[in-house]
Amino acid sequence: MHALSMLVTAGLFLAPPALTSSTGKRPNIVFILSDDQDLEMGSINYMPLLDKYLSAKGTTYERHYCTTALCCPARASILTGKMAHNHNAHSMEGGYPKVVQEGINDDYLPLWLQEAGWDTYYVGKLWNAHSTDNYNSPRARGWNGSDFLLDPYTYDFYNPTFVRNYDEPIHHENEYSTDLVSQKALGFLDDASKSARPFFLGVAPVAPHSNTEYVNVNGTMKPVTSAPLPAKRHANLFDEVVVPRTPHFNPKTPSGVYWVRDLPRLNQSHVDANDLYYRQRLRSLQAVDEMIEAIVQKLEEHNMLDHTYIIYTSDNGFHVGQHRLEPGKFCPFEEDVHIPLFIRGPGVPENEHAPIVTTHTDLAPTFLSMVGAPMRSDMDGEAIPLTRHDIDASIGNRYEHVQVEYWGYAVSEGDYAYQGYLIPNNTYKALRIVSDEYSFYYSIWCNNEHELYDMKNDPYQLENRYPISPADGNRAAFFGRPLSQVLNRFDALTMVLKTCKSEGCVKPWKLLHPAGDVTNLKDAVNPKFDSFYENDVPKVKYDHCSQGFFLEFEGPIYNQSIAFIPG
Repeated sequence: MHALSMLVTAGLFLAPPALTSSTGKRPNIVFILSDDQDLEMGSINYMPLLDKYLSAKGTTYERHYCTTALCCPARASILTGKMAHNHNAHSMEGGYPKVVQEGINDDYLPLWLQEAGWDTYYVGKLWNAHSTDNYNSPRARGWNGSDFLLDPYTYDFYNPTFVRNYDEPIHHENEYSTDLVSQKALGFLDDASKSARPFFLGVAPVAPHSNTEYVNVNGTMKPVTSAPLPAKRHANLFDEVVVPRTPHFNPKTPSGVYWVRDLPRLNQSHVDANDLYYRQRLRSLQAVDEMIEAIVQKLEEHNMLDHTYIIYTSDNGFHVGQHRLEPGKFCPFEEDVHIPLFIRGPGVPENEHAPIVTTHTDLAPTFLSMVGAPMRSDMDGEAIPLTRHDIDASIGNRYEHVQVEYWGYAVSEGDYAYQGYLIPNNTYKALRIVSDEYSFYYSIWCNNEHELYDMKNDPYQLENRYPISPADGNRAAFFGRPLSQVLNRFDALTMVLKTCKSEGCVKPWKLLHPAGDVTNLKDAVNPKFDSFYENDVPKVKYDHCSQGFFLEFEGPIYNQSIAFIPG
């Protein structure tokens, strides 16, 4: 039997000293986080100022992924460096109260940065369910200055409520949310320029998230959700733009598995509504684009630009009409999990594209590496290479996998949201493996249906290659190996990743092959390992479609201390 061992990462180990600019100053960090922004539908192509100030002046990380396609879990992963199954703020339920309950408010990025000597500021959306009722019980910790958007008005573009520092919440009627976020961010940059300490500034507008406002329905105030609202100066842009008509946009033949497979084809009214929804998303992003320019110009005004990192990403992606889906997220398809990541700053090459896999769990380690703070042993990611030397050295040597996990229900948006609003069982495990040579998607849904897409040849995820008979499994597939043997490797990798911790999430093959002779999928499909994968590794399965992360429903698991535990 192939030996299995535990990977031990104990205590803290020191990162390199803080990276410095040509001025020798300790670096600042500006982190801009949009909400629900797509990459696959091309929204960044409509942001010329992002291109001018970030893409042309920095590096585009082409293979960046979220690990949960939902706001609060994604933000928790960004601010802790942990997968959702480890930080446990994993669903739509709970939000800020769950963050507090799980101890995240007492042990996350801004506190670590303050310990390292950085001032910390934040403006915009921090957590879901961070509201006018609970913002001070307790207050969000770790911020020298803050101006948080608060529910129930977080997504009301023209009637937002903010709470600044320890003041009382202020409701801004008929004021545009993104412009307010921009103004407040610029104010914090003015404040930071007066301090001798370097700073971290988080800037989180809600665009292009859907708009939610409260209206009186028969005497009761109820939330009404619609397409995002742009600033009035952008309301008439892009009148002829439609959702890209890719092969998987409203396909004639059903695609996907489980509830997605059963969706009816969109009729023309639905398509027209989706096109308008898409245009509104693009329009709402124009104020974000202008905010990028304003931030860069403010940094220049204070002579801080040369020693400031600017990072731009989104919490998760979004779909509009792909696979017949009404607008939304929550799915493991590429539209929902493949998202933008741009970084500019000291030592970062300009106008470059880095073809390496990165995820949201890498962002906290990256921020800590930027400031020279101690790396934490419980983080599930690793620092993103920033310099040309480090990027080049990482190509072919960095991990190639992404584990995407989700529990609970899904929600659709737009004029034709699914009847009943919720999809009750949308629990799944999905695996993306991306390299220059191959690209695969593999998923197991909670009803134990499977998907397998060869995304080099099927980038739109339309042809499920998962075998429906033993004969299918015996045919030669990838790497000249029988499909069943390749699937054994996908299953083993998913098995390890679904409960991985710390280094095990970055180097899962080392858990399966402690000798270090396997570092990627191509190594793992060597025939000499067939017996191990066939006989010693249990298959991933669900025992129940749960609404949350409950190990007892997750089938067999891999424990890094004692190897495989049968379900």
